[in-house]
Amino acid sequence: MPTSSTIARVLREQSRDRGGHPLLVCDSERITYAEADRRSAQLARGLIALGAGKGTHVGVLYPNDVHFVVGMLAAARIGAVVVPFSTFATGPEIHRQLVHGDVEILLAAASFRSHDYARRLDEMTSSPQLRHRFHDVGPVYRLADSVDQTLLAAMEDDVDGSDTLAIVYTSGSTAAPKGVVHTHAALLAHQRNLNDIRGLSAQDRLFCNSPFFWIGGFAFGLLATLVAGSTLVCSTTVDAGETLDLLEAEKPTLTNGFAVSVAPLARHPSFAARDLSSMRRGNLYPIMAADVRPADPELRHNMLGMTEAGGVVLLSGDETDQPEPRRGSFGKPAPGFETKVVESGELCIRGPYVMQRYYKQSREECFDPDSWFHTSDLVRTDSDGYFYFVGRRGSMIKTAGANVAPAEVETAINKVTGGMAAYVVGLPDPKRGQQVVAVVVLADGEQFDESALRHKLKSQLSVYKIPARFVALSESELPLLSSGKVDVEKLKRAFDA
Repeated sequence: MPTSSTIARVLREQSRDRGGHPLLVCDSERITYAEADRRSAQLARGLIALGAGKGTHVGVLYPNDVHFVVGMLAAARIGAVVVPFSTFATGPEIHRQLVHGDVEILLAAASFRSHDYARRLDEMTSSPQLRHRFHDVGPVYRLADSVDQTLLAAMEDDVDGSDTLAIVYTSGSTAAPKGVVHTHAALLAHQRNLNDIRGLSAQDRLFCNSPFFWIGGFAFGLLATLVAGSTLVCSTTVDAGETLDLLEAEKPTLTNGFAVSVAPLARHPSFAARDLSSMRRGNLYPIMAADVRPADPELRHNMLGMTEAGGVVLLSGDETDQPEPRRGSFGKPAPGFETKVVESGELCIRGPYVMQRYYKQSREECFDPDSWFHTSDLVRTDSDGYFYFVGRRGSMIKTAGANVAPAEVETAINKVTGGMAAYVVGLPDPKRGQQVVAVVVLADGEQFDESALRHKLKSQLSVYKIPARFVALSESELPLLSSGKVDVEKLKRAFDA
């Protein structure tokens, strides 16, 4: 396994040792390590011709595809700072990130699904730092001939592990997105540690459905694959059958991402006849091989990740069912992280893989005087040192003097219904302070039996934790932010009717 501390050095080593091995397979696209090295080197020379170099902020606005990979590698190998943009972003959100992120060069898809980025960018007011924008990178490639290979090599060698690799913006579900600053060495070393724990090796094929513009896809997916020398398999098609075709053909061995996002695959009419036996490790349980799929996912270790931690911070390499007292475990801290739980139950972390800071904020604004980052995640631990997620600071519901963690109620609903998604919030109540309510999400054509659900929850929750009211919404009715997360404020309005 390469131990280089910059993207350029890792890529050159993998291209030398595993040049013909696929780095990325995404639907009909694929690119080998050698091709990624060659194409990103050419694009990097084009960026140099445009005046880019160490510290230049280069935005990348693509779905999970070859364009994102090549653009990211090209910018990173010359020391430019990669600024990923969400494909969910609206015009105003793109503009705010361009301005806040001081983006000088933007490499972007013209459109993706229903999103017309070219039009949105045409309509927005100017961004002070933006000098170049490309929806077709062909002209940038053609500029490469004006830059000598020796200059590219010299600029790559000038990049140090302590230089900034990326500013990754948080998803901003409860506040304005923040730009999280990470260095080459920190992100790469953290992924090597995580690969050791989950057993991602050069022989593996990782199926990941996390977007590359968030830390899960960027680090735990793409960078993890790069340092392991493995193959990353992903899909951007909306056709579940086509994704299943891809999985059967490419035979990934490991999965990671959002289990709820693969639910349509498990509901596809052809699913039962599919050979998905290669997928024997990971957390996308609904589509994994039947003999390794847990009967109760709550008895498998979960993972806790955050942008500020460079990806996953709590996890376990043990993928077997845990004893009942360990139900809901999130594992233990990853190597390199110190943790403490303060009196309020908030998790604090520090260590070499924690972000440098939020962009345009000082370290003093981001960390306490002892360099602890306060995560706002509420946790508890058991006598064996395992962590359990309780909720987010500020999300606790106070009803008649008792605290209710939404995550606990959501987990109970998911368990007793065999996988139904639920969102639990608190509404003002003149007598109790707050009332516990829940929105349950139904698949198309699915019926909701509220009385049956209440009866089942009595065996799982204290009576004050059982939602006083339920509202059932279809997946298409669920209000979402442009980040793809649920819009909690709009969700509460479902109870106004």
